[in-house]
Amino acid sequence: MNAIDLTRYDAYLFDLDGTIYVGANLLPGAKEAIALLRRRNKQIMMATNTSVYTRQDCVQRLRNLGIELSVDQVVTGAYMAGLYFQEQYPNALVYVIGEEALMKEITGLGIRTTADPYEATHLLVGMDRKFDYGKLHMGMKAVLNGASLVATNPDPYCPVAEDVIPDTWGIAKAIESAAASRIEAVTGKPERFYVKKTLELLNVPAERCLMTGDRLETDILLGINGGMSTALVLTGVTARGDLAGSGIRPEYVFAD
Repeated sequence: MNAIDLTRYDAYLFDLDGTIYVGANLLPGAKEAIALLRRRNKQIMMATNTSVYTRQDCVQRLRNLGIELSVDQVVTGAYMAGLYFQEQYPNALVYVIGEEALMKEITGLGIRTTADPYEATHLLVGMDRKFDYGKLHMGMKAVLNGASLVATNPDPYCPVAEDVIPDTWGIAKAIESAAASRIEAVTGKPERFYVKKTLELLNVPAERCLMTGDRLETDILLGINGGMSTALVLTGVTARGDLAGSGIRPEYVFAD
């Protein structure tokens, strides 16, 4: 497809895993692209669904790879979950199944949490690399006791170096099934809440934004849902052959 006309957009949003890096490895062209946009005085935002890294963690990972950004230039699935409760349910008492980064982000935004599933008004589920039967049981008990089930993101798996690993969606669906209930909200990409809050942070009209990512169902659909232009990179979970069977159409497709 055609090259991007850089005068068309004022803000450039990027997914991280599979787009800028995989694990500890910088992907081809990523550093150079960010440097070019900086020289053109473009706004840059990293828009990731991760719930296992805080925004500050993401800044440090990028710094280790030679890309300098501020924490205000990163939004994560964990951060969006905190904004969701702050805006929609400010009096919520949340039981969390996830890793330390998720807890840090939501408590940092003033969200109250509980270690007692019977007290919870909401169950928040993120990626948890130590998820087990005991956590499934606790999550089920929270939901059966009336807690609303909220997932940070709908990603079934996450790319890592030479592999993919299970992400949030499998955990959330397991709890949903065990409790014979339903997931009531998702706060990450491609949900409109994520779009709305990100555009508020950028303060740029959607039509002047380009969303770039490696996953059709989250990154590209986020851009489409928000009225942005979209670019798919083939360095992550989506292969060129996947486009034929998908109704989600990016405006641009690039090797990297």
